Amino acid sequence: MAEKRDYYEVLGISKGASEDEIKKAYRSLAKKYHPDINKAPDAADKFKEINEAYEVLSDPNKRATYDQFGFAGMDGSQAGGGFGGFSQGFGSMDDLNDIFSSFFGGGMGGFSSSSRSRQRSGPQRGSDRMMRMKISFMDACFGKTETINVDLDETCSACGGSGAASPSDVETCSTCRGSGTVVTQQRTAFGVFQTQGVCPDCKGTGKRIRKICPKCKGQGYNRRRVDKEIRIPSGIADGQQLRVQGLGERGINGGPNGDLYIEINVEPHPQFERDGRNIYLEIPISAVDATIGTTIDVPTIHGDVSMKIPAGTQNGRQFRLKGKGIEESRTGRQGDQICIVTIKVDDDLSRREKELYKELQELQGKRAGESIWTRFKKSFS
Repeated sequence: MAEKRDYYEVLGISKGASEDEIKKAYRSLAKKYHPDINKAPDAADKFKEINEAYEVLSDPNKRATYDQFGFAGMDGSQAGGGFGGFSQGFGSMDDLNDIFSSFFGGGMGGFSSSSRSRQRSGPQRGSDRMMRMKISFMDACFGKTETINVDLDETCSACGGSGAASPSDVETCSTCRGSGTVVTQQRTAFGVFQTQGVCPDCKGTGKRIRKICPKCKGQGYNRRRVDKEIRIPSGIADGQQLRVQGLGERGINGGPNGDLYIEINVEPHPQFERDGRNIYLEIPISAVDATIGTTIDVPTIHGDVSMKIPAGTQNGRQFRLKGKGIEESRTGRQGDQICIVTIKVDDDLSRREKELYKELQELQGKRAGESIWTRFKKSFS
């Protein structure tokens, strides 16, 4: 029989190691040599040796005895217990659960919190769902009412969502005793493992039905196609969402339906541009109108509005039309329309128009004072 190794040597620590150092060394080695992870032929023996060393060194009394007498001070009940005494050397069950969580992804079922593992068997609200709706630029400005057509799961009016023909037909599940969960145990070479899952008989509801509801066939709900009017408020922006209560996925175990969220996609306008409550519009005018001034009828989302262009208007100048923007339904605040002047030169002139422009050019040349071009050239001197 092979000679037993010193416990400190097994864990790779010094005799003066602290409790934290002992625990850290044990965790590292236990993860490395656990037979479910390490498939080496001697992994199980090493794991047993590591566990035995930790069981002694993690207990202050056993450690003191071992330090004084060595293996002679250890009897069968204190050491060498192997897997039967696996959890005795831990300061708390949390240590054991931490180790097993690294092996099995969630710890030992018997030690996990019931709040994490127990399945809810009571009424649960259904999930929300989403749809998209495309509307025109003008509909976004002024709002509208739109009708949507959706499939809706409604709680059965006959059974109230229980799925039973009558209240007396609902009984507590005998398998899980109403908890909705079942606990199973599996005995292995490393001890007894306990897991918790959804009851296979009642599917987590905690109840069983003797006679199902004839109207919903035991489902607890009925599906139907419904038309729903949706009010789109004025001033809604692209990407905003509307919430419609109760049009989402159905609830569980008689719980309420979730909600429907409608994302609004606003189609662009060929001329108008929007920035918040304000509308922007480029106004093309001729060089003559910009020079001597004019009055024009400007399109707005509310209709045409007369606007004066003063003499000498420059390209890019902005004019504000108060109150001709978008009204927010929530705040009642009204935006404006910003008109941006763009001076356009007509490249398709009649013979008479060309003659008049020629006369104008000659008059500008004879006029006292410097022309626009002369002033520009002198700026380079």
